[in-house]
Amino acid sequence: MSYVFNPAPLVSVPVVGRSERFPVRRIYCVGRNYVEHAKEMGFTGREPPFFFFKPADAAVVVPQGETGTIHYPSLTKDLHHEIELVACIGTGGKNIKAADAKKHIFGYAVGLDMTRRDLQGEQKKLGRPWEIGKSFEESAPIGPIVPAAQAGDVERAEIWLQVNGKDRQRSNVSKLIWNIGEIIEHLSTAWDLAPGDLIYTGTPEGVAAVVQGDTLVGGVTGLPELRVRVA
Repeated sequence: MSYVFNPAPLVSVPVVGRSERFPVRRIYCVGRNYVEHAKEMGFTGREPPFFFFKPADAAVVVPQGETGTIHYPSLTKDLHHEIELVACIGTGGKNIKAADAKKHIFGYAVGLDMTRRDLQGEQKKLGRPWEIGKSFEESAPIGPIVPAAQAGDVERAEIWLQVNGKDRQRSNVSKLIWNIGEIIEHLSTAWDLAPGDLIYTGTPEGVAAVVQGDTLVGGVTGLPELRVRVA
């Protein structure tokens, strides 16, 4: 098959302990999925889950033990970090029940949902979609994937982020408003999930701005740390 120009390379993530890589199809993100983060964003209660997308090429893939680089994006003066547990889909499906969701998960990774908060806020006030605040280049850094069988009890794992060595975010995955099974159940009623999908499951409280030169180090117990520098 020939193309009018060379297609973009496939985005893929390394898998701990394996030579094969995980090819990325879609990136789904869950909004306001920790109670305290919902409160700091001006919301309370267990609202119905909602989702937004990032393009696959927004992923900045950072190998284990290395420090990745993201560039401070255009248009914003308020770039925020959001540390997240990422569930990586290995078996697709539609209308998946929460009780069956784990059968569809290949593994887990640590990710960052970088957000142009000022642009997002402007669009919220106007009642418009806020992809411009979320879905931009290098907005989804991710570390290596650990197969589910080796990841431990991620649903009760500590999740944290430090900026320049100081704590910014620290919580526990058990504090998700909608747990991973419920997230997959809701997602799979609206879209057909498929192998290669990444689900960024939400961020705890403590989101704040970063600037050029900052180094972000985040983790989830049992998974490799994610290190990123803002250039």
